[in-house]
Parts: sequence; structure tokens; C-alpha cells
Amino acid sequence: MKSTIMGMAAVVALSTLALAGCSAAGPGSSGDSSGSGKATSAAGKRACVILPDTESSPRWESGDRPALSKALASAGFSADIQNAQNDTEKYATIADQQLSKGCGVMLLVDLNGAGAQVLTKAKSQGIPVIAYDRPIKGADYYVSFDNTKVGELEGQLIVDGLKAEKKDPKSAKVVFMGGDPTDGNAKFFHDGAADVMGKAGIKPAFEPKGTWDADKSGTNFEQAYTALKGNVDAVWVANDANAASVIAILDKNGKKVPVSGQDASIAGLQNILLGKQTGTVYKPFQKEADQAGKLAVDLLNGKKPTAPTESDGVPFFNETPILVTDADGIKQVIADGNAKVADICKGDVQAACDKAGIK
Repeated sequence: MKSTIMGMAAVVALSTLALAGCSAAGPGSSGDSSGSGKATSAAGKRACVILPDTESSPRWESGDRPALSKALASAGFSADIQNAQNDTEKYATIADQQLSKGCGVMLLVDLNGAGAQVLTKAKSQGIPVIAYDRPIKGADYYVSFDNTKVGELEGQLIVDGLKAEKKDPKSAKVVFMGGDPTDGNAKFFHDGAADVMGKAGIKPAFEPKGTWDADKSGTNFEQAYTALKGNVDAVWVANDANAASVIAILDKNGKKVPVSGQDASIAGLQNILLGKQTGTVYKPFQKEADQAGKLAVDLLNGKKPTAPTESDGVPFFNETPILVTDADGIKQVIADGNAKVADICKGDVQAACDKAGIK
């Protein structure tokens, strides 16, 4: 779905001539044929945002889009927010259209490396770029959760899960199911998890190529399961969507083992209640969106904020992820407004919700 959300227009003077000059320099930013500079001024007050898809997580449309739009609109700036629908060609087309109209700042969620090409075009026009959630080398800023920590929490879920079942991590058969390697965050998740599991003596018994396609992940895991003749003691999985596919294969074979995940998705929370998933790493998107919104507004106002740390040389605003393993954690996700009881507690999960006191 291609959608454009426009915030309240406001006549706000940019605090630095440099940023105004950058906005005017871009092709298409002088769309006011009268030469009054009105179009250039409007472009300088515009944030251009590209979201990656609707499949890897529901957060992009239901969470990030409205949160970013609200943050920019409340500060008097307009936002052109579009979704590439998991299509890198569409991603590039959206970017060209946005740049032709002019952008005061670009906020990009990378999609299979497409963000890097857009960044190059934006930088050539002097437009600052915020890499949002996923890293893009050379961005002016990076806003995300501490993704190495996400991986470490996932790895600890597997270590603790094996110990709870009184299985020696050093001899356990653990399958590694990572995310798409073209996503920079996937490496952080993998390396963080591998570090924690490696220190416990865990080595991958089988590790297919990573993907964020849940169906493909399920197929890959079934092949791993078959190759190992069902001798699987745990599965490190990078996110809940892939974990659900892995669990479906385990269910089919009547097997239950420690399984990790991420995103605190409805399926992930349900599987925790059913005892099929050891836990999930919760990343309340509001923290990320709030920081990105503030940063975009600062840049539109000509400011250059100082980030608390760096990631690959890029100033990095990093948020802290939260581990969810039980009913209390699930209740917190619900209290934050990032899950609804009605969505979680239905079908065969209802009894588990009742037992856990989730109402």
C-alpha cells in the first residue's frame, strides 16, 4: 500500500542557512515556477520516510507510521511516509519521487541494501539521512535498539532453556535460524547470540542461510530437522515470525524444545503461553520512533544533535531491548499498548491466558 501522510503545515524559518541551501539544491525542489521560493521552503520542512514492508513485522504500518507522522506534525513539519512493500525497485522509485519533490531530511529503514543507494542520492543533494532501525553505512545518524544486546538475550534464552531441561549445552544439538544477511541488523542478532551460546559451549548443529521469509524459514528448518534425523535439542531463531514457522514443524513432529524469538508479536506471545517458545525480545517501537522523530525535527530545524555512542562510525541513538519470558512480561507488552488481550487470548490459548491471569 502506497500512502502519504501530510502533517500540519507551518511557516517555520530554518535556523541555519546551510540546511535551507541543501533543500534548495536538490532537483525538483524548485517546483514553484513563479520563482517565489515557496516550494523550496516547503521542501525544507518536509521529512521523507521509507518503510520496508508489511511482512517482517506489523509495527511498520500500525506503529511507526502514525508515531513518526504525529511527531513531525506536532512540530509543524510535513511527512511523506511510504512503504516499499518488500520490493527494492519500488523502494528506489519512492525515493526518486520524494527527492524530486524535495526533502529536508530522509529517514530510511533499509531493505536488502536499497537504502545505501538512496543515501548516496540524498547526500549528493546535501540532505541529512537517518538510518532507522536498520544500519546504513555512511548515514548521518542511526536510531535503533541495541541489536547486539538483542542477540545476546536470544542466546541466553537458549542457554537457560537447555539448562532448565538438564541438557549439557556443550553436547546439545542446536539449530541456528538467522535473519536475512542483507539486513545489517541480522549480523548483530547472530553475533550477539553466537557469542553467548559459544561461551556456554554451543556450536550450530545446522545453520541454513538466514531469511526473514517465515515460510522459507520453515522449509529451511524442516530440511535441517530431517538432516539431523530429529535430533534437535534447541533452536535459536532471530525473530518471532520465523520462530512460529519453526514451531509448526516441531509440532508436526510432536517435539517441544527451547526456541528463541524477537518482536513480542502476537504469535510469539501466544507460543510463550503455550510453552512452545522460551521467550521473545521486546522492542517497544515507541522508544525508537520517539527518538527518531525528535532527531528529524532537530535536523529540520538546522540542529546537529550529539549521539550517545557510535555504530560503525555512525552516531548512534541506541534503545534498550526487554526480555519477555512469562505472563508478567506479556502483561507489560499489553499495558504498553503493543498487544491486545483479545488478539492473544483466543482459541487454544484462552486456557493458558486464564491460568496466567491475563484478562
